[in-house]
Amino acid sequence: MTVQPQTGEESAWLKISTEERNTRTLDLDQRSTLGILEALNDEDRLAPEAVRRVLPTLASLVDAAAASVRNGGRVHYFGAGTSGRLGVLDAAELRPTFNLPEGVVVAHQAGGDVALTRAVENAEDSWDDGVKAAADVRAGDVVVGIAASGRTPYVGAALTVGRERGAVTALVTCAANPELAPLADYVLAAETGPEALAGSTRLKAGTAQKLMLNGFSSALMIRLGRTWSNLMVSMVATNKKLHSRTVRILMEATGQPENACLSALDASDGELKVALTTMLTGAGPARSREALESAGGSVRTAVANLAR
Repeated sequence: MTVQPQTGEESAWLKISTEERNTRTLDLDQRSTLGILEALNDEDRLAPEAVRRVLPTLASLVDAAAASVRNGGRVHYFGAGTSGRLGVLDAAELRPTFNLPEGVVVAHQAGGDVALTRAVENAEDSWDDGVKAAADVRAGDVVVGIAASGRTPYVGAALTVGRERGAVTALVTCAANPELAPLADYVLAAETGPEALAGSTRLKAGTAQKLMLNGFSSALMIRLGRTWSNLMVSMVATNKKLHSRTVRILMEATGQPENACLSALDASDGELKVALTTMLTGAGPARSREALESAGGSVRTAVANLAR
């Protein structure tokens, strides 16, 4: 099903929940500075509650994405403006945090790289640009459209291409009854309602979208075995701070002193997962590395297999 963009319908925007005026903040410009901040904070508190209501759908999307990535698929984020920038931020942080190979989670921003730091307001209206951005989507991938309003043409085009190619599709939105919902297998509509400042969806709608993306990508990495317990054991130490964190993680995970952890890391060529598996099982680095490869990188599975 194709949902074509609708143009020349300014009145339609007034019916979108994220664009309506907020009756709780009609006096916003007459409040004290503290009063303004309190009003913004009151509205922000609604975001996690709205996200909580979509967690069952989000869980299903995570499981579908995990299956896709295990089979060689990729996750694509598509968004414009604040929504797109949040997708770029989320994707960029996965490589250093979880040592995720480049290209597994890819973010596409309407207007290209220039739109990351400068508003390109008309970019979101281009259906053709959305089609072009989704050119490398293939069957088995996951296409996540991020649109606070739920009607962005650029996002709609990407979802349409994704569906035509046989990808799993999802919509991350903050609108009630989003226009693009028919294009998504998973609709994550965290209904945050009108903004404190009418139409400024970088506020609580942006907060809700960030929470949904945080949850999605973190849970996805956990399901893919890139953590152990609640520790980031897949991270790569690229500077002194991260090297110290690596040693600290190993100490936390094993209960062993710093010198023992440093020795294990040295024997494992600095690979945290190998050092951890070695220390938890007593197997040497070579066996631990092989066990991790057989377990798809999951320390917990590798440890269980070595214990047999």
